[in-house]
Amino acid sequence: MKKGISVMVVFTMLVAVWAFAGGKEKIAVAANDKIPGASVSDRAGLSPFFLIFDEKGELMEVIDNPFKEEKGRAGHLMADFLAGKGVTVVIGEDFCGEIVQVIKNKGITPVNFKGSAEEAAQMVLKSN
Repeated sequence: MKKGISVMVVFTMLVAVWAFAGGKEKIAVAANDKIPGASVSDRAGLSPFFLIFDEKGELMEVIDNPFKEEKGRAGHLMADFLAGKGVTVVIGEDFCGEIVQVIKNKGITPVNFKGSAEEAAQMVLKSN
């Protein structure tokens, strides 16, 4: 019985790894404007926009940040929101403190980057 359970656990873990490896990257960049050349925001939770890029680095969607006025709670709300959209990576200029763990707990990788949103997405894709 224990051996059967162990085999099931290992199989489940392998399927999860294969699914992630073959899955599509969905990158959210906290940006100061709606265009790929926009600068990455230094305050991701309060950024005016999120630019969503696919696994090829192409802009898929531009979202007006619904939490840009939520002082003190924006980071937590952002993490929940982006997780619900299937985002796997979120890029901001300066993630630090407890919000890093909050984002990771949602299954999203936080990345710090200074430059344009498009450059940020390309940097993440090249590092994978």
